Amino acid sequence: QVQLVESGGGLVQAGDSLRLSCAASGHTVSSYAMGWFRQAAGKDREFVATISWSGSSTYYADSVKGRFTISRDNAKNTLYLQMNSLKPEDTAVYYCAARRNAFIKITSNEYDYWGQGTQVTVSS
Repeated sequence: QVQLVESGGGLVQAGDSLRLSCAASGHTVSSYAMGWFRQAAGKDREFVATISWSGSSTYYADSVKGRFTISRDNAKNTLYLQMNSLKPEDTAVYYCAARRNAFIKITSNEYDYWGQGTQVTVSS
């Protein structure tokens, strides 16, 4: 079983920054594309960002372009999401996901493994 554990969420003010981490278990995780999704209360889960297995390809939702950066350290089996210039509308539970494929996808049903999420709350 592959396990994903998110951390780094919290309560911040608008304009602040947070760095989310996703610790992945399993020796084969480095070959997976990975991504971040988020779900606000009462809303559907939405795509945030994704990264290929090598880290050479990334893709972002329009709502976070220029503010968020996805990265990975395969040696540490860790995925990151650097979030800058946070807005109240970024408030959500953020989920780490992994896909048993090297190539990126933005649809949640293309991912095979999920973490339990970490809460990010941005106050105005």
